[in-house]
Amino acid sequence: MSYNLFLDDFRMPKDAFDYMHLPVYIQKEWIVVRNYHAFISLIEGKGIPEIISFDHDLADEHYDYQEHLDGDYYDIMTEKTGYHCAKWLIDYCIDNNKELPATILIHSMNPAGSMNIKSLFQTYFKVMNITSSGVYVLPSSRR
Repeated sequence: MSYNLFLDDFRMPKDAFDYMHLPVYIQKEWIVVRNYHAFISLIEGKGIPEIISFDHDLADEHYDYQEHLDGDYYDIMTEKTGYHCAKWLIDYCIDNNKELPATILIHSMNPAGSMNIKSLFQTYFKVMNITSSGVYVLPSSRR
């Protein structure tokens, strides 16, 4: 069964449309998940979605450290971020011989977090020698 996954701690797809003006957010039906554990549970239960839209900051503690998104940042967080979800998804697809979603969107308002998620996917596509990534980072400065 085909579905679309929207990962965000409080926003809904329409909210992403309101500031990004990308019609996919109001034209498609979405299953909304709010955290890392719900993200994993949904994918393990329903399979790989056709589209995933990632937020980076999924807990209040993430908003306090946005200027320090290096490797240490991800190690000290008690709550997992959208970056952790993206990393899990890549590992899951590799381990289970599955393809990533056809379209990967990043709607986070955190520019550094967005770029970290995008870099994960770009590295995967480069290592796997895939030329068309289908990863779209939506500019976080647009409102």
